[in-house]
Amino acid sequence: MNPGSGRSQLGLHGWAFRLLVLATALTFAGFVLLLPVVPLWASRGGAGEAAAGATTSVYMLTTVLTQLVMPWVLDRGGYRWTFPVGALLMGAPVPLLLLTDDLAPILAVSAARGIGFGMATVAGSALAARLVAPAQLGRATAYYGLAVGLPNVFFLSTGVWAALNLGFAAVFWFATATTLVGAVAAAGIWLLVGDRTASDGDGETAGAGAAESPGGLRLSRRLGIPLLAMLMPSVASSAIVTFLAIPLSQASTLVFTALLAFGVLSVCGRWAAGALSDRRGRPVLLVPGSTAAVAGMALTAAALWPAGADWAGPGALGGTAAVAGAALFGAGFGAVQNDTIVIMFRRAGARAYGTASAVWNIGYDAGTGLGSLFLGLGIQAAGYGPAIAVTSAVLAACLPAAVSLARRAG
Repeated sequence: MNPGSGRSQLGLHGWAFRLLVLATALTFAGFVLLLPVVPLWASRGGAGEAAAGATTSVYMLTTVLTQLVMPWVLDRGGYRWTFPVGALLMGAPVPLLLLTDDLAPILAVSAARGIGFGMATVAGSALAARLVAPAQLGRATAYYGLAVGLPNVFFLSTGVWAALNLGFAAVFWFATATTLVGAVAAAGIWLLVGDRTASDGDGETAGAGAAESPGGLRLSRRLGIPLLAMLMPSVASSAIVTFLAIPLSQASTLVFTALLAFGVLSVCGRWAAGALSDRRGRPVLLVPGSTAAVAGMALTAAALWPAGADWAGPGALGGTAAVAGAALFGAGFGAVQNDTIVIMFRRAGARAYGTASAVWNIGYDAGTGLGSLFLGLGIQAAGYGPAIAVTSAVLAACLPAAVSLARRAG
């Protein structure tokens, strides 16, 4: 490869970053489409709420275990192959779900797909930082956030609707196709630029990045509070993306509207946070976003109260509250996502982008997995409303950490 041609493909408007956005959007389309559908498939096979939630928990468990080793893999040439191979692992096992709705095979498929997701997510968000100059970091994370968030808009809501109205087979095959095409797009990034980064050949920029990269225990401390700020809203998000469809499965239009509102507002919140962070040089929506997430979760709890075994479904007011709660939580969650990843990248420095990416993704995915597990147990014990109300209270208790982080980042 001609080094000059490789460098010309870098930057925010280079083809390498464009392929990253395309690969991310396609890969996350397959992920988001199945996130509420697989638990619903397990539920249709006779699994209870805790067992249905375990499909997401197992997926996220293998995701997080994979993400733990990704910094080591990326430092040893992993940027070349981890995204395309991860996307292949996410898509190829999906058609096996059509063979059975028994819980054990579903968990096995979920575990394999989680390994691929762990590879693709860490490599993808680290590439978003590596492929652009440091001055473009805020905009890069915003564009990457759009690639992650737009699938939530189009597929989180339509996945359940399509499964209930068109059949689970159509959803499973479509998710397979989008993910495999994403793998091809991800392979194109390596063909264009190999291991090059936007800072290669720029001694001043590279040196600054190296000086800014703390090591060991110091890096762990600097990333700890942003991790907490990311982890708790991720736990709460399971109430919407994993469980909302189950009590409302007889009201597919309401589920569609609530999940669509969650997806649209997540994208808006993430884009606004990224743009403002880049413009002002500091996160400005972390505290408002965290507050909105608390309020949205409280509204969702009210909409589903108590939603236990004898629950007859939401009335008109409850349906409105479900949509409003999903929308408000989505807006806050999106803002928190972008502000925390920008803070982590800036605190880690250029040489530790892979570590920062892994920590952020672990916070996101471990939170989703833990939320699916503990919310499933809480729902089974007390009903949807009480379990989600407790989640809202835990979120509120974490607001001081978000306030402290925002002040230090400013």
